[in-house]
Amino acid sequence: MGLTALDLGLRGAASGVFLMMVLVLSRLRPLNKHVLLGLAMSAGGAAFAIATAPFIPKSSLWWTMPILSAQPVVIWLWAHITFDDDFVPAPWHGAFWLATVGIGFVVSLTWTSFPAAAHRGANLLAAIAVGLMLAAAVQMVRTWRADLVTQRRRLRTAALVINFVFVVLIAGSSLAPEPITGVGISGSLAIAGGLFMLAMLGGFGLFSAQMTAAARDATAVIAPPDAVGEAAAVTSDAADRASIAPALLRRLEKLMTVERVYRQEGLSIGRLAALLDLPEYRLREAINEGLGYRNFNAFLNSYRIEDAKTALSDQSQRDVPILTIAMDAGFQSIGPFNRAFKAATGMTPTEFRRDAQATDAESEADRIAQSRHGFG
Repeated sequence: MGLTALDLGLRGAASGVFLMMVLVLSRLRPLNKHVLLGLAMSAGGAAFAIATAPFIPKSSLWWTMPILSAQPVVIWLWAHITFDDDFVPAPWHGAFWLATVGIGFVVSLTWTSFPAAAHRGANLLAAIAVGLMLAAAVQMVRTWRADLVTQRRRLRTAALVINFVFVVLIAGSSLAPEPITGVGISGSLAIAGGLFMLAMLGGFGLFSAQMTAAARDATAVIAPPDAVGEAAAVTSDAADRASIAPALLRRLEKLMTVERVYRQEGLSIGRLAALLDLPEYRLREAINEGLGYRNFNAFLNSYRIEDAKTALSDQSQRDVPILTIAMDAGFQSIGPFNRAFKAATGMTPTEFRRDAQATDAESEADRIAQSRHGFG
């Protein structure tokens, strides 16, 4: 009974934190896809903690578990939105979630009639969960180096631990030869502990950021900065920039605009810190708090895109291949250049070159016409 009481206590605490997150996130405006995903993860966490608790009638799992079995999809998307500033949810992500829910319903409804097929379906759900958790871990590690947000870098370590807990305890237990109706019993205390840690992780990231009044980071563990008010973000940015030495920002600006070090192949934040003779953490602070960038690659690309725009607008370079311009600006392949350029300008490099050079040609024709008119 003591372990059962601890199990219920952990689940109750986790559910309370998840529901508080739901309340906070539901009051954010605009209520965009990023906030909605945070709401789904928080509400799903609370529902899972309650539905799989001891003494909850297992007969109710036939309709709750199919939906909750798709929760790894939500957590996977949460990891992308949290740790990848360039990630944008696509329609196929929603279709994938619905497909996972559909598999869950098939498993739940056919368990007694076709146990062998249902067991294979349950194993498929567990395999999907394991794959998604591992993919989320890869995402956290892959973008770790370029992350400039101190709080978010610390969050990655805890999130990786939580991922491990979910893979081993939740998805792993589903792979065991046990009926789906036993989910709330087998390993219940371990699952309760994992849910509690996940709730604490999400709650800490959301609530501590709000307490520091950094509005652009108030949803850093759930949503990107476009989910908060613009005025608060401007106030926070101004306070942060005041704490960064102006001389350091000037040195950094000279390296980027005069020496154009962003053109160096494979330029890393460690290399740039060495050029400035600075500890890496201080350079991260300068770029993040002083200039407002959350990602080192976005910082570099801002200079590279401007460099490319200048070249694409230059009539004397109208025959230079776009790949050459991209490589000269510091990009290592055409794909990332095209994506970054369109994200920054709303146009492809080819469209930008055509419009810019057409405008230059019209301006030149107008200048010649005016000159002739004045001469006459």
